[in-house]
Parts: sequence; structure tokens; C-alpha cells
Amino acid sequence: MAVEVVYRSSRDLERLFMDKAEADRHDKMLELAEVLAQVLQKAVPSLSEQQVEEAGIYMAKNRDVFAKAFKSQPDALSELLNVPAPVLEAVEAQQPAEAEAPTKPAKAAKAAK
Repeated sequence: MAVEVVYRSSRDLERLFMDKAEADRHDKMLELAEVLAQVLQKAVPSLSEQQVEEAGIYMAKNRDVFAKAFKSQPDALSELLNVPAPVLEAVEAQQPAEAEAPTKPAKAAKAAK
């Protein structure tokens, strides 16, 4: 009988990972998205909860691009502007499907002695 070790995101219980580091990265991204959503909700109270959540997740997923922009490189945001909206939606739609499948193959079980 083979034993497979999987890691579950503590903030997204539906998502499983084959690598602890990847699960940790996903949790940190979701933590950042949550804080960003709170800030956005405070800054723009007219936004719906769903809009705030989606914006927070988008910004957290693209945090490297936003970090460059905030460090006096506003042209870095053109990277996000040049991607057509349908492509962004398709990429985001694919991510949950990938999330359910393990991201790395399981290690082979050791033979019984």
C-alpha cells in the first residue's frame, strides 16, 4: 500500500498540495489578499464584498508587479495592462482546477522490509 503525503492550505481547505512550501506560499498569498481586501473596503466602501475580495486576490497574486510599481517603476503595471481580460479570466478559471490536482507527483512508497 502506497502512502501519499499531501498538504492542505489552512485558509483554503479545498486545495491540496504535494509540497509544504507551496501550501505555505498559497496561505501567505491568501493572508495578503485578506488584508488588501480590508484596506480596499475601508478606502472604497461602495465596493461589494465580492469585488473587494477579487481585487485583493488579484493584487496578492500579482504582488511582485505591484511591488515594482510602488518602488518608482510604474511602467511595471503595463505588464498587467497588456494581458487581455479574457486571458486573465481563463488563467484564473484554470487555477482552481489545478488546485484540486496535486502539483507534484507523489514519491514512491518504500518497499516493505
